[in-house]
Amino acid sequence: MALDISTAITPYEAPVKDLYEIGEMPPLGHVPAKMYAWSIRRERHGEADTAMQVEVVDTWKLDSNEVLVLVMAAGVNYNGVWASLGQPISPFDGHKQPFHVAGSDASGIVWAVGEKVKRWKVGDEVVVHCNQDDGDDEECNGGDPMFSPSQRIWGYETPDGSFAQFTRVQAQQLMPRPKHLTWEESACYTLTLATAYRMLFGHEPHDLKPGQNVLVWGASGGLGSYAIQLINTAGANAIGVISEEDKREFVMGLGAKGVINRKDFKCWGQLPTVNTPEYNDWLKEARRFGKAIWDITGKGVSVDMVFEHPGEATFPVSSLVCKKGGMVVICAGTSGFNCTFDVRYMWMHQKRLQGSHFAHLKQAAAANKLMIERRLDPCMSEVFPWAEIPAAHMLMRNNKHKPGNMSVLVQATRTGLRTFEDTLDASLNR
Repeated sequence: MALDISTAITPYEAPVKDLYEIGEMPPLGHVPAKMYAWSIRRERHGEADTAMQVEVVDTWKLDSNEVLVLVMAAGVNYNGVWASLGQPISPFDGHKQPFHVAGSDASGIVWAVGEKVKRWKVGDEVVVHCNQDDGDDEECNGGDPMFSPSQRIWGYETPDGSFAQFTRVQAQQLMPRPKHLTWEESACYTLTLATAYRMLFGHEPHDLKPGQNVLVWGASGGLGSYAIQLINTAGANAIGVISEEDKREFVMGLGAKGVINRKDFKCWGQLPTVNTPEYNDWLKEARRFGKAIWDITGKGVSVDMVFEHPGEATFPVSSLVCKKGGMVVICAGTSGFNCTFDVRYMWMHQKRLQGSHFAHLKQAAAANKLMIERRLDPCMSEVFPWAEIPAAHMLMRNNKHKPGNMSVLVQATRTGLRTFEDTLDASLNR
């Protein structure tokens, strides 16, 4: 491994050991033999508060194009919930390793680099995007890397995610960290922001354009909060959907043109059998929801795009209210995977149903540039200490988390730290 160390880091002394406590800083570039990690094992699949347990494991070994990152903070998202549950598939069915470390968002410091890594050096402060691929097929070389047969999500389809002192990533996953943000703010945004960016701008000819209208489900959550900000940046209009009235002010504050509370309507869940009395009741209620959209966009002005991720509970309505020739773009199924819809409205009105899955480096980097330029807010709502990583996932699982995005501290000993030097001082003065 090359050891090209950043000249910006002031030399410091620290003991050489095989294992460091959480928050304890090793000598720059020294890779200990062991590390602490919140580990999942196949026999523990279930809720995060039992599936995740702290273990001492071997520190990852690097291939020539890989990078070892000392994790300062990590983001909480549904990948950790799904990895714990083993749904929709068990991560062990993919990577075949004996244990799994979840976490698909991180901010940290480059700690070691493989011999072929040229763009990054030890001491660089980075954020990590979660797409990996082998880089040697047609899609990775002139196509879309997200279509590569080797495409996989780090921290879900790989065993080496961010809920550990060190994480192992491909060099192309790294991006510069916004220096105006704290470690925890830097850690909470990349997965949801890049996912939202590809959904809105990555599917031509239905890429978002100025003046268009977008219905955003879960508008107060991680995905929704970035979707609204990106829609504003593009000069388009976001119509946010919430489930609790106390989230309305937050969503309007992000710049939504209007907000609808879905609990004011009763048209959720799988579609009733078409042309039954139950279907007719559903259709009346769904059209009433559509009228609530028109109350914001103007009579007869349906949305150009629906930003979908709940799935089963909302998909029938999404496919109905989208305008003729518009697009429903979906990246998840947090309410269930059995999506139903009345296909007549899909084919007769020539609507597009588009699946979307994270983003490739160019899209993630474009979104990250907006954060670096301070055009976006990370919308961080809560920060949890290392010991409460499972508890943070349980809040998300039960939809009890606050609006915005959640972070957890790993090697950062407290909130508010912004630089390597801040972190080192805090470590030495614990």
